[in-house]
Amino acid sequence: MENVGSLLVDAATLMLTGMAVVFTFLTILVYLIRLMSKLVPEEVPEPIVPPKQNNKVQPNSSVVSPKVVAAISAAVHQYRTSTAK
Repeated sequence: MENVGSLLVDAATLMLTGMAVVFTFLTILVYLIRLMSKLVPEEVPEPIVPPKQNNKVQPNSSVVSPKVVAAISAAVHQYRTSTAK
């Protein structure tokens, strides 16, 4: 059976090797991303063109028919009286 001290040295060596590999990989990744950001042109969004507004106003487009108002009023009144019981 091996000595506990040599196991700890092996573990520390493995840990430091792993940390060095990860640090090296991340450093290379950062520099590659910086290089790509300089080489690849930035996307410029297309200008938003506002839709053409129709200047023609349709007659009675916002006016509610009196018959519709009367029907809605009657329905609301009937609902209120039926639920009040």
